[in-house]
Amino acid sequence: MAEETDYPKLLEQLANGDIDKFTVHPEDFMAFQVAFMNFDKRKRVIGTADQGGVVTYVFESNPQEKKS
Repeated sequence: MAEETDYPKLLEQLANGDIDKFTVHPEDFMAFQVAFMNFDKRKRVIGTADQGGVVTYVFESNPQEKKS
């Protein structure tokens, strides 16, 4: 049996810039969704779907960058 992924920790690492991205497979999505909904910066986490339902998440580092 595979070990459960620590999604809250991965989300924090993503927001802090410790990692650039991580992927979530369809069978893990519900576990990820719980952590995602409890993450205070979730509006800056961007997911891109790949084939087979795998989603790659990145963090939008500076959404205000282009506004003056």
